[in-house]
Amino acid sequence: MRLRAPEIGITPRPGGHGVVGMPVYLWTATGPETYGPNTASASAGGITVTANARVSKIVWNMGDGKTITCTSAGTPYKPEYGKSPSPDCGHRYDKPSSTTGSDTYHVTATSTWSIDWQVTGGAQTGQLTEIRTSSVDINVAEVQVLN
Repeated sequence: MRLRAPEIGITPRPGGHGVVGMPVYLWTATGPETYGPNTASASAGGITVTANARVSKIVWNMGDGKTITCTSAGTPYKPEYGKSPSPDCGHRYDKPSSTTGSDTYHVTATSTWSIDWQVTGGAQTGQLTEIRTSSVDINVAEVQVLN
């Protein structure tokens, strides 16, 4: 069973520019290896063990000292959402990334995989936890308006 780190989806996209105060959408791809569910079995000597894995949460460290905990895969941003905040997993920056010293916010997404396993017939069961982390750098600018 292969369990990967979140496949980060974020607005603004890495390489693009976000704006202070605008909504940041956070999400991950929802395949078996990036979010689950993922199931695998192995047999030996007449015994079969089956494991079922799923992400129970993703903790997003936004690079500005704030963390967001999401219990869903998040909602991918679409242009028709405009300035509406994410319905399930989002953030807003209140300072530009130029204040970080690196000119970017380093965003990490850490998924917690919950893995339930059982031996044929259900005589023995258990749970394991695995952690996977991925990261991206994004730019957030401040827009100033003059009269």
